[in-house]
Amino acid sequence: MQELAIVEAPSVLGLRPSGVQDLPAALLGAGLLVGFEAVRAGRVDPPAYDPTRDVGTGVLNPHAIVRYSTRLADAVGGALDAGRFPVVLGGDCSILLGNLLALRRRGRHGLLFLDGHTDFYQPSAEPNGEAASMELALATGRGPRPLTDLEGRGPLVRDEDVVVLGFRDAAESALAGMQPLPPGLHAVDLGGVRASGAAAAAREAVDRLTAGTGDGFWVHLDVDVLDDAVMPAVDYRQPGGLTWEELESVLRTALADPRAVGLDVTIFNPRLDPDGTVAARLAGCLRRGLSVRGVAVRSR
Repeated sequence: MQELAIVEAPSVLGLRPSGVQDLPAALLGAGLLVGFEAVRAGRVDPPAYDPTRDVGTGVLNPHAIVRYSTRLADAVGGALDAGRFPVVLGGDCSILLGNLLALRRRGRHGLLFLDGHTDFYQPSAEPNGEAASMELALATGRGPRPLTDLEGRGPLVRDEDVVVLGFRDAAESALAGMQPLPPGLHAVDLGGVRASGAAAAAREAVDRLTAGTGDGFWVHLDVDVLDDAVMPAVDYRQPGGLTWEELESVLRTALADPRAVGLDVTIFNPRLDPDGTVAARLAGCLRRGLSVRGVAVRSR
């Protein structure tokens, strides 16, 4: 068991200032840390958002994302070096780059990618230039070099060290012209998760991730992996998705493994949850998932 280290990463550089920047305050206010020993390991605020698409890369805010990723990697790395388990509260999905950079500085790690979308777009197929639709491609070395070779360490994660779990956008992304997922990257869509059962699918994913890397794996959670019926507070909605119980099972299975090294949470938009009911449900699900990992508050 490890003390949790909360890193706030309210960046919208890969999306837009729609409200996902309020995720950290909403989840902390909804009691995310109730029952845990945790330290607040810092808040990494992003540079100013520029809505103009960069001509050279075709991406919004590419150079700001590079700078931000370096600073976020420093904060996450500090938590890792202190022996804590970082829980990074985004923000949009482009924060994944900073989290993986922290790990890349320290060796070879795997990635469990929980997302309703595969986020493997190339700039030419992403209509708005949003890096939050490209972060998995960028992390595996596909895309403009400033974003794929951070600190000269790219790719941040190898194809064979990634498991994508629970996505349901295959038809949509193919229609949009997204580049295909590489054969070496293991992808299990929502139907595959259901066929195996959430816990079994997560166990198989963890076994894959830990078979090839000796340094552990990171867990990325975009909350739109949840069913739209229970998680409407996201910017890009699509029908279907995991139930609360399935997500909790996946998180508990993955985070119980001692080789899990950190977790990020992204895309929840509190402005689309005006009465706070979804935030409360999400905080509860995350608490139960993290209960297998974090140190409980000592009773007095």
